[in-house]
Amino acid sequence: MKSIILAGLGLALAATTAAPALAADPVVLQLKWVAQSQFAGYYVAKEKGYYDEAGLDVTIKPGGPDVAPEQVIAGGGADVIVDWMPAALSAREKGLPLVNIAQPFAKSGLMLTCRKETGIKSPADFKGKTLGVWFFGNEYPFLAWMSKLGLKTDGGPEGVTVVKQGFNVDPLLQKQADCISTMTYNEYGQVLDAGLKPEDLVVFKYEDQGVATLEDGLYTTEAVLGDAKKADALARFVSASMKGWDYAKAHPDEAAGIVLDNDTTGAQTEAHQKFMMAEVAKLLGSSAKLDVAAAENTVKVLMSGGSDPVISKAPQGAWTSKITDMAK
Repeated sequence: MKSIILAGLGLALAATTAAPALAADPVVLQLKWVAQSQFAGYYVAKEKGYYDEAGLDVTIKPGGPDVAPEQVIAGGGADVIVDWMPAALSAREKGLPLVNIAQPFAKSGLMLTCRKETGIKSPADFKGKTLGVWFFGNEYPFLAWMSKLGLKTDGGPEGVTVVKQGFNVDPLLQKQADCISTMTYNEYGQVLDAGLKPEDLVVFKYEDQGVATLEDGLYTTEAVLGDAKKADALARFVSASMKGWDYAKAHPDEAAGIVLDNDTTGAQTEAHQKFMMAEVAKLLGSSAKLDVAAAENTVKVLMSGGSDPVISKAPQGAWTSKITDMAK
């Protein structure tokens, strides 16, 4: 009898061992830029196993100067992207049904940084100046701001001359531009690292100028949202990602180190990533839930472009709380 019982136990154990583990749900995230502390929460969530715990197999695809997240998701290369709302809304109006499903960043980090020696003291002094601007969808907040100021961007005497800025601070350092676009957590630090001091500069934060738009939200398509299985996976993804962001805020130096481990370019430095993480933490919200008032203000800014607004009408269905409501 004992041998029969043992044999039965052996069969049960064999059956348990042979049973396949449930496959993790794949999620592909496309970042807006290269691996850096701007995206620390996602790298931390992957490194710490938060995605694994949520039953997810997450692939994080870095961006770059030739990568447009909207195009990647339109081509089926990602399930969710990190994007700025102006670019997402512009793409939506052109036919790509992007939807904001979460908004980890509550504040904008975008600034215009000018040399004080140019005589610029306020936006009223921009007329006739040369301003560096990023394109590939990043120009929309700037264009809306200039429109609000009544300044043309065609280089005429009554407007401003726009320099298509690369993703560096060279135009300011080499005095090719009076002002350049900077992020609080990135290029501004590069300007300081290059030897300029805060007292040498005049900084205009978009938040302070009333033209801030939402940045670094998470976006997917209406088709993905309509798939119950994929929507459930995205809810788990958002929850695990915010756990990663919470850890990154509490352990900024460790988070910067994790980002460096994922930098395939070799261009990032520990000091700069620590600086970036400290500044990014100031922009994060207390949750991933979108502030609808902030979204509506973004729409207002983008539609304030006079005869040439970034978007021509208020979007419908451009954001949803479905995913953050499902997230635990």
